[in-house]
Amino acid sequence: MEHFLLDIRDGIARLTLNRPERLNALTETMMDDLMALCRRIEHAEDAHVVILTGAGKAFCAGGDIDAWAARSADGFGRHWLRDGHQALDALTRLRQPVIAVLNGHVLGGGLELAACADYRIAEAHIRIGQPEPALGIIPGWSGTQRTVRRFGSQLVRRMAIFGEEFSASDAQMVGLVDQVVEKGQGIDAATELANRMRHRGPVATELVKMLINAAEGEERERVFEALAGRVAAAQPELQVGLAAFKNRKKADFW
Repeated sequence: MEHFLLDIRDGIARLTLNRPERLNALTETMMDDLMALCRRIEHAEDAHVVILTGAGKAFCAGGDIDAWAARSADGFGRHWLRDGHQALDALTRLRQPVIAVLNGHVLGGGLELAACADYRIAEAHIRIGQPEPALGIIPGWSGTQRTVRRFGSQLVRRMAIFGEEFSASDAQMVGLVDQVVEKGQGIDAATELANRMRHRGPVATELVKMLINAAEGEERERVFEALAGRVAAAQPELQVGLAAFKNRKKADFW
C-alpha cells in the first residue's frame, strides 16, 4: 500500500494519503487499499479515533483524471464509481470517530472523502468546492447524496451546479468544516481533539455514531441489526443456547 501510511499509537490511528507528487489524487488501486485499511482499522482494538490527512501540500485532489478519463462509460459507472462508493462507505461507517485534517484544497472527490469524516479541521489557506461539472462529469462518489445529507442541499447546489468555492473561514460559517486553524497546525489540533476522546466512553461513542449514521440514512438496516445483535449477544440465554447446541439438546430458556 505505497500510497497510504497507517500508524496506530496511543489510541489514535493516523491514516495519511501518500501520493504528494499527484496531490494525493485517488486511483482504483488506492480505493482497494482504502477498503483494506478501513477493515484493519475497524478491527484494531487499540484504535479509538482516526485522523485522516494528506501528505505534502494537498489533502486530496479527488479522483485521478488520468485514471478515469480513458474508461468507457460502462467501465466508469460499473467499476470506477462503484468501487469508489464502496471505499468511501467503508470509511464513513468505521466504528471509530474520524477527524479529517484538510491541509490543502478540498475539491471534487477530495470533498467527498472529507464528507466521510465526523469532524473536519481546515487549515486557513484552503478552498472547498465541487468542480466536476466544469469537466462535463458529475460528483460520483456520493457527492450529491452524502454531501447533501451532511451539508444540506443548497450548499451542494451552490458548489456543484453554480461552481461556488468556499474559503476555510466561509466554509466554517456555512457548516462545511467544524474548525479552522493556521496553516500547518491541523495535525496538532486533530491530535488534541482526539486526546479529548480519552474522557468519553468508547462503546457509548461508537453507539452514538452508529445511531447518527442511521438517522442520516447511512446503512440504517445494518446499524439496527448490529445494535440488536449486541444486545442479544450480551444476554445469558446465548450461553444456554450454545451449550444446548454443543450437547445436541434442545435449549430450555425458562
